[in-house]
Amino acid sequence: MTGTPRIPAAEITGLKGMLIKRFAKRTLGQVPSSLGVMWHNQKVLMSMAGVGGRVKKWDTCDEQLKSLAHMAVAAQVGCSWCLDFNYFEAHNRNLDMDKAREVPRWRESRVFSPLEREVLAYSEAMTATPPTVTDEMVASLRTHLGEAALVELTAVIGFANFTTRPNVALGIESDGFAAACGLKPLAEPTAVGS
Repeated sequence: MTGTPRIPAAEITGLKGMLIKRFAKRTLGQVPSSLGVMWHNQKVLMSMAGVGGRVKKWDTCDEQLKSLAHMAVAAQVGCSWCLDFNYFEAHNRNLDMDKAREVPRWRESRVFSPLEREVLAYSEAMTATPPTVTDEMVASLRTHLGEAALVELTAVIGFANFTTRPNVALGIESDGFAAACGLKPLAEPTAVGS
């Protein structure tokens, strides 16, 4: 982690804390710094984790598209923790790492298909304040994905905003998940509209 969270991490204690730390070490190789920050309000932590677990079970929309969408939100919002973690997750799910690495600079990259570009643009349009989603964006994605997958993709992007923004606000930064599995650094974002 390169910075200091705006709320110091609490000591993760008790039986629940021990179980959470054991699970994190087994699945991630380390206890994320965000857990200590969120431990200050365990109801919030457990609720967010519960929703995240349910989101992972959705299977109507292509996993690669959902992963790219989540990383696009993280890159736009500036959540280094989320981008790093999603890069690590993409690696562990055997998704296309050349594409994952290029998400922050997708506009200038040549690795994305036209559909992936639409998903990335839609992710950013949903993340903008106020959102800039157009009827044309939705119509095109509806044609390509179908209604059920589009609803799922939209919810994944909403969830990505739900998780990235608190991390940025609380100063939670990358824990180095990508480096832990020997992956090259992510591409640097380019300015929107360049």
